[in-house]
Amino acid sequence: MSSDDQSERVEESQTWPDLAIGLYDRLTGRGAEITYEFEDMEVDVPSKTGEDADYAQWRVDGTMRITTQERD
Repeated sequence: MSSDDQSERVEESQTWPDLAIGLYDRLTGRGAEITYEFEDMEVDVPSKTGEDADYAQWRVDGTMRITTQERD
């Protein structure tokens, strides 16, 4: 994929996940580091799909760091 194609893909992103994927794709292999910091984030994780699912509540408070590097 050319850099022009990648730029268009990032510009066309319509959702936050699409934008994050586009950014990660552009940074992968360039020694990039992406850092996410969470402060008292709560996530309700469903036990199954459907309206009758039970939920477990996960709390995240801290830093998640993702790094990439080129392979030889």
